[in-house]
Amino acid sequence: MLSSGWRHVHVLAAVALAVLVAGTPVRAEQPIAPPQPDTLTYQKLAPDQQAFVDDLERRTFDWFWQSADPYTGLVPDSWPNHTFSSIAAIGFGLTAYGIGVERGYVSRAQAVQRTLVTLRYLAAAPQNGSEDDTAGYHGFFYHFLDMHTGRRYGRGVELSSVDTTLLLGGVLFAQSYYDRDTPQEKEIRRLTDQLYRAVDWPWMQARKPLLSMGWTPGGQFIPSDWKGYDEGKLVYILALGSPTHPVGEDAWIAWCASYPRDWGSFEGYTFLNFAPLFGHQYSEAWVDFRGIRDAWGRVHDLDYAQNSRFAAWAQRAYAIANPGHWTGYGADVWGLTASDGPGDVTVSSPQGVRRFSAYMARGAGLDEINDDGTIAPTAAGGSIAFAPSIALPALMAMKQRYGQYIYDRYGFVDAFNPSFHGTPTAGHTYPGFGWADNQQLGIDQGPILLMIENWRSGLVWQVMKKNPYIRRGLQRAGFTGGWLERH
Repeated sequence: MLSSGWRHVHVLAAVALAVLVAGTPVRAEQPIAPPQPDTLTYQKLAPDQQAFVDDLERRTFDWFWQSADPYTGLVPDSWPNHTFSSIAAIGFGLTAYGIGVERGYVSRAQAVQRTLVTLRYLAAAPQNGSEDDTAGYHGFFYHFLDMHTGRRYGRGVELSSVDTTLLLGGVLFAQSYYDRDTPQEKEIRRLTDQLYRAVDWPWMQARKPLLSMGWTPGGQFIPSDWKGYDEGKLVYILALGSPTHPVGEDAWIAWCASYPRDWGSFEGYTFLNFAPLFGHQYSEAWVDFRGIRDAWGRVHDLDYAQNSRFAAWAQRAYAIANPGHWTGYGADVWGLTASDGPGDVTVSSPQGVRRFSAYMARGAGLDEINDDGTIAPTAAGGSIAFAPSIALPALMAMKQRYGQYIYDRYGFVDAFNPSFHGTPTAGHTYPGFGWADNQQLGIDQGPILLMIENWRSGLVWQVMKKNPYIRRGLQRAGFTGGWLERH
């Protein structure tokens, strides 16, 4: 449950890749076999391509730096249409600040100050079982917090295990990134440890050994548990890594038990399916799964990073096939994930009656297809660390083709739909183009920023490899190999 509602394998031919490096977005209508691994790096790009990546990364960082409340550190769910705060967006923000230091966008002192403001506010926020006068309970936080009071944003908001996990991704990044022997950075390490240690993971096991998706004072535990395959990987890794309230190792075994329902071929590619691409990106934004495998991965000779690459290629192949005949879909415009949309609207068109949606978990995979023609740039952007040879051309083509409608001071708007020409309930329609959103979402900006940096320098992944709790969680989940055994 990840924002205002809820919230297969081809590659470029050598000639196409040569065109990419020369500086023109790739068009390759016929998919071919994928590289193992994709070897396109930032350093191999032409100057205009590097300039595009630099611009997109800076604008996306600015969204976090400028949207966060400077007095509380709370980051809004969406902005510039200022809304409630998303605790998951705070986690992406805390990670963004370190990226800003490394890129020279802000000074280390500025990042330390913003991080401290955020951590102090969260550490002091009330934790109790009441309906309203609270920000969380048992160390977990409510999905959405009021930007002014820092309390639960309405009684329909759940205490969220996954959104707390995404918050903790940023918290643990800060713990390991700010490693200097200064009073301020020592305080960061103390507060981050306090926040992580406070989370009572076994309490969230309403139906052991699985973890529940959440809890509300009125309805108690949500009658749904995290079981693979989706963004819940990080939930279990952090729950297993806890030094104070860990879950048993049987939790990871239970999580993986449902993998057979998700394993299969889509668009010619065999992998663990989860239709919206965010399920292949959120945990991966903080954890480098390249070369490390759990028991399932060892049996299937596949790591989760490879799986995410296959998912991205599968979505591109789906866009090339374009079974719904949506405008704009192709080798260079693709990407379905949870995002904003034009609205819950039905429109008559030459293709017949079209049904569109507002915020929805769009996706295409073996498990399901939810597609109304709405493309979310974060789907490609969050895949750039796994599949740069297709993600970068897609991002460049989207800007080149539609930039005047979908690219602004904070990079890409959350979503756009060239097939929609009705009256939207949010965003705008433009004659000759279609619909474009007028805002960005923190949980969609985050994967763009973190994955660009992971592709460029590996920064977030390298920092998180130093974190003892991440390492312990992975080891207790049965991961072996690669960097886990080299450090």
